[in-house]
Amino acid sequence: MSIRDLPKIGFLAREGFEDWKIEDICRALARIGYQAVEWSHLHFRPREMAPAELRRLVSVPADFGLTANAAGVPADYIVRDERARRQAIERTSEAIAAAGDAGICVLSVYTGPVSVRIPEEMSEGTAWQMVFDAFDQILPAAEAQRVSLAVEAACGMLAHDYYTTLPLFQRYASDWLGINMDPSHCILYRNDIPWSIRQWGSRIKHVHVKDAVGRPGRHGDTFIFPLLGEGLVDWPAFFAALREVDYAGICSTEFESFAYLKNVLKGDILAAARLSWEQLQTLLRTA
Repeated sequence: MSIRDLPKIGFLAREGFEDWKIEDICRALARIGYQAVEWSHLHFRPREMAPAELRRLVSVPADFGLTANAAGVPADYIVRDERARRQAIERTSEAIAAAGDAGICVLSVYTGPVSVRIPEEMSEGTAWQMVFDAFDQILPAAEAQRVSLAVEAACGMLAHDYYTTLPLFQRYASDWLGINMDPSHCILYRNDIPWSIRQWGSRIKHVHVKDAVGRPGRHGDTFIFPLLGEGLVDWPAFFAALREVDYAGICSTEFESFAYLKNVLKGDILAAARLSWEQLQTLLRTA
């Protein structure tokens, strides 16, 4: 197996790239070999950017031969402050409209919570009702704009693995609601990753490439996101399952080995992107 056999491999431009011009990010990633770039909230900022600026997030990467069809929306729908919850829904709706206008066709979202503990501070039923209320509003907006909402199951959140995403899909039968398949979180809950991919199938709208080791709890304490190949994810089996379900989207590398970035790479995010590319090629060559 080789990278040529896979869907397009991208890199998530997040912390470390915040002060870079988008032209410089795209030029650097293309030189490494990446075929796509995903924009985080550091570059995709609908409330602060004019429509023409947002459209450049798609057009500039294309100038360097990169695809840029995905961005992230850091909104938490499970909060005790009703005003804050309404604002999170509004921000997401605005992001959906901006993405549709800019040509970004996938928005990665979370259910939350970030700070509320379930069930200690809020019942699971109340939390799900908040999530349903949010998706009752944002999903029709996504359908109208033809933008896919890719829910990322993340450690500690209401939807945190394969099984806890099911209530969303039981409630909403929409082609515009899907999964951002990030194996690093699901593997902490010991999900069978290839099986989960086959179950989600065409609902997978986006993919993050990130490893993990440990158990659910607190990052840096009970688990970390190590370099690719050091964690629990079986990468050959992961990519084989994606091929089996005919996934044709982007596989976006997400570097969250923060201690390594700080202590070894001295904060050089481009070195992290280069290292991730080399690790992925090695893992696939030895499969």
